[in-house]
Amino acid sequence: MALYLTEDDVEALVGVEDAMSSLDAAFAHWGQDGTVNLPRQRLPLPRRSLNLMAASYPAEGVFGHKAYFGGCYYLTLYSIAERRMLALIEASALGAIRTGAASGVATRLMARDNARTVALIGAGKQGTTQLQAICAVRKIERARVFSRTAETREAFARAMSKTLGIAVEPAADAESCVRGADIVITATNSATPVVLGDWLSPGCHVNVVGANAATRREVDGAAVQRAALVAVDDRAQARIEASELIDLAASGRLDWNNVAELGDIVRGTVPVRRSVGDITLFKSLGIAFEDVAFGNMIYRRALERGHGTEFGPAPGRPANPGRRA
Repeated sequence: MALYLTEDDVEALVGVEDAMSSLDAAFAHWGQDGTVNLPRQRLPLPRRSLNLMAASYPAEGVFGHKAYFGGCYYLTLYSIAERRMLALIEASALGAIRTGAASGVATRLMARDNARTVALIGAGKQGTTQLQAICAVRKIERARVFSRTAETREAFARAMSKTLGIAVEPAADAESCVRGADIVITATNSATPVVLGDWLSPGCHVNVVGANAATRREVDGAAVQRAALVAVDDRAQARIEASELIDLAASGRLDWNNVAELGDIVRGTVPVRRSVGDITLFKSLGIAFEDVAFGNMIYRRALERGHGTEFGPAPGRPANPGRRA
């Protein structure tokens, strides 16, 4: 039978460091062993859209898809060998944790070893897991946060100071938040840039994680062009969704062949930082391969610890005997 796992199950079973471990292992197979990632598709509806994305992870014997609309997120995980559903997982927390984890993996590999200060634009749930992941891979001493509402950024700063045990300070504006930071994170759904290239300090690393549609953008073209290395989690998906890169490529100011993929960096096939003054940038889109890899870890851990509710037919017993699809 399959397992149904709730948001509470997910949050009880895993954290950001677990997700980073699963993504490290998964991206070691990127582009190999039959691994495939299908970029997000959006089905237009009278209001909003249904988002669909899928991936296979043969090295772990699984594949799956995520579907979401509004605040409703589900990951469906299947066994390749057994040809059956393994789990249906409520995936809002899963998505937030894996997005932070992808930035953590990128930061561990791309940021300077002595990075100590962080600037965060955006004080939502993504901001929480972003800071947690960065603090897991670097000895962060101080962070600044800016969001449009003073009360929101002040409350976020207080909560994260307590959670992380470091000084997290609200910033009066985006520019003062970013200037001088070793690591910069944007976690918004803005349609216009919230970080400008002129604000970036030499040697900083930038994680652009909030905007995953061609109608949104979080950094300007100057920020991308100042980067000695630009990386994405999936180049094919970036060609559809990463407006910051799409516009530069269309105007001849960016060559997609020079945009690295996170899997290449994890596998060590792309040189990262040639000098301490290099700026590096990771454009995170959130891909199904990350969801499937992390979802598989969650499922295996749920089996070990007795979480979840069983449903559906028993293994080896078809749901509709004798019926052809």
